[in-house]
This record gives sequence, structure tokens and C-alpha cells, in this order.
Amino acid sequence: MCDYSLEMYASRPARESEKYVTTRFPSGSIGLAAPGDCSTAVCVLYDTKLNLDGISADLQTRLGVEAAEAVVFARLEHGAYRDGVRFGNGKEISLQLLGSGVAVTLVPARATAPETAPEKQAILEPAE
Repeated sequence: MCDYSLEMYASRPARESEKYVTTRFPSGSIGLAAPGDCSTAVCVLYDTKLNLDGISADLQTRLGVEAAEAVVFARLEHGAYRDGVRFGNGKEISLQLLGSGVAVTLVPARATAPETAPEKQAILEPAE
């Protein structure tokens, strides 16, 4: 999905195996965009598996993750922004906290096997 904060921008659905980058749009909200096209928000369906690369050292430490991680695109239930990601260790964060400049690749649906979801843990949100 595309967070409500990106409704004012052109948007399009994500495409399997295409590469994106987290981007700060002129409104200040962070969303996904194709490299070289920071004016069009790319919308991802919830529960889509993604690969992230370039997670900041600060977030790696705070969340107990690596610079590159497999995640699931998630709808957050709390906070001002609803688009986020769920890491394999169960931690969820808003795309806003993930920051800009993180490489994102959709994992082809046929390449994934069914698995049980880890128990949800605390959701981290940026300070308002």
C-alpha cells in the first residue's frame, strides 16, 4: 500500500524483482521509489516479502539486525504512519524510522515457502 502521507504524489504498484530505494518525498514522508524517479511513489501490498540492504548502523544496533535483512512489508497498528517492515526477529518499524537510502527488492512470490510469522514485538516510531 502507499501510506496516506504519499497520496498527493503519482503512484504505481511495485513489480516483482524490481529494485527500489527508500526516498524522502517533498512532504517529508518516506516511501519507496524507483532509483532515478523520486516523484512517483511505489506501492507494495502488505505481507510482501522484501530484501533490504543498507540499514543504518544505528538501527542495526537498536534492532539487533544486519545491514542486509529479509523482511515483510507490514501495516503498523500504532503511530501516525502505517507502512512499515517486520524483521525476522519480530521487530517492526515504520518506513519513516528506516530512513532514506535503503535499497529494497521485492522477493518473487514463487521463491518463498509458507512459514509461521514470528511473534510481534515492540513497534518503534519516530518522535513527533
